[in-house]
Amino acid sequence: MRVLVAGATGTVGSHVVRELVGRGHEVTGITRSDSKRSSLEAMGAEAVVADALDATEVERAAHHAAPEGVVSLLTSLPKTGPRRVKHLEPTNRLRDEGTRNLVAAATAAGARRFIGESIIAIYGFGVRSTPATEDDPPGRERDAGLRRTVEATVAGERHVREATEAGRIEGVSLRFGFYHGPTAPSTRYLFRMVRRRMLPTIGGGHAVHSWIELEDAARAVADALERGRPGAAYNVVDDEPVQIRDYLDELVRIARAKRPLDIPFALARPAMPYAAMFLSRARIPASNERLKRELAWWPRSPTYREALAPLGDPE
Repeated sequence: MRVLVAGATGTVGSHVVRELVGRGHEVTGITRSDSKRSSLEAMGAEAVVADALDATEVERAAHHAAPEGVVSLLTSLPKTGPRRVKHLEPTNRLRDEGTRNLVAAATAAGARRFIGESIIAIYGFGVRSTPATEDDPPGRERDAGLRRTVEATVAGERHVREATEAGRIEGVSLRFGFYHGPTAPSTRYLFRMVRRRMLPTIGGGHAVHSWIELEDAARAVADALERGRPGAAYNVVDDEPVQIRDYLDELVRIARAKRPLDIPFALARPAMPYAAMFLSRARIPASNERLKRELAWWPRSPTYREALAPLGDPE
């Protein structure tokens, strides 16, 4: 299949390109920077430079690639992770406007399949006692910034779903857990901070999240592209939601570091309000049962422990 991948040089994009090339697909990757052209070509893909927020550039890239399938992996987050809600806004815009541009370009170019990147934050950031399933409604947030993140994610999925319902394309939305693993910049940053005892446990570290290792995420993208059910949404997460305190304890064990300090939420919040909330209070566990049942996908890193283990390997 000829596949156009937007966000091809991002955190998960490079893994997706390698996975698709490895399966024999003919891949063209969209990048915003001409300097990244060589890295895409080294992975066996053709490169095209375009800004996903420029509809004309995206349409031109799609026309050039003449894809049968299009994959949207559009994010723009700090490599060390977002500290404030405003750090989420560039990605919010890409999820909404960028996805809309890509869906329009894909249908105009005659593509048959479309995979859209979504996120489990669509379920909201509040307290949840059981893992979210794809049938659960979007979360409701009082905070305007968090509400914008949920709404942008909903909008991105809506662009894919409406084009599918209209018969213009066969679209699938993938609700990813939080990316991590030995090659993830954010994970390597956390590991360095733990080694230096500079990453505290905030407010007891009672937040609960579902994660996904990058290569497992890439396999899910390829599986969904090849055989995902048109109109479906799938949670792409590992098997075990984890409390942040336990996640940090595992990083401490691997790093052979001292246990992190525990600081109150109220003390951390002024400096990094989003990160403090994410690390102490948010609870977004999610279930991967639909993905396993319908696509026979499974995580090779079934829990955070397997995903983090390579960090302890000698470099």
